Amino acid sequence: MRFGIISAGKGNRLVAEGYGQPKPLVSVNGVPMIERLARIMMRCGADRIAVIVNADNRETVDFVTCLSRELPIDLTVKSTPSPMHSLMELAPYLGNDRFCVTTVDTVFSESRFRAMMDEFARTPYDGMMGVTSFIDDEKPLYVDVDGEMMIQGFLDEMGVSRFVSAGIYALKTSAFDLLKECLESGQDRMRYFQRQLLKSGLRLKAFDMGQVVDVDHISDVAKAQQIASIL
Repeated sequence: MRFGIISAGKGNRLVAEGYGQPKPLVSVNGVPMIERLARIMMRCGADRIAVIVNADNRETVDFVTCLSRELPIDLTVKSTPSPMHSLMELAPYLGNDRFCVTTVDTVFSESRFRAMMDEFARTPYDGMMGVTSFIDDEKPLYVDVDGEMMIQGFLDEMGVSRFVSAGIYALKTSAFDLLKECLESGQDRMRYFQRQLLKSGLRLKAFDMGQVVDVDHISDVAKAQQIASIL
């Protein structure tokens, strides 16, 4: 299976707080986040890993270029207006069956990610979305599920849901047709794409990733260190 890492943002909040490194190179237990993700994906059976990096982030571009000499990485260097546009850029490199993509600042337990990938490999459903009940996001996307963890809706407000999106998307490549339609209609937020998947009748299952944190602020780094240490 192929994997992807979306790393085309600018990390403005970390920059504003005075953090000295580009977000993808933030160290988590001694390993830059982007490298940690790539190595986890390799240990979870990745054939290849597609990575998109912001064209203005030359330090990260150089780092990933060096990493690609060791790992099977397809690197795209491009500044995009949104993660959805970034995902579309990765589409040609994600094969013709199933893929999994995550954002570079998403830190989770490797064992939970492996369990999700194992289940995704044998699931009859159209996709799986990583979710977490550890709500530590400024604008979380709430995920409504039934008793079997089948996703019923993606919500801006909490409602009865105890889960939020963890930024881990495992789908069949046929989903790119819907992604293209969303972008052509001017919808450029990932939550719009996720809602369109449901509206189109696709069956999506949620997978509880346990504690997950997005590293948006300096204060998130310590949380990331702790979560990355969870077996």
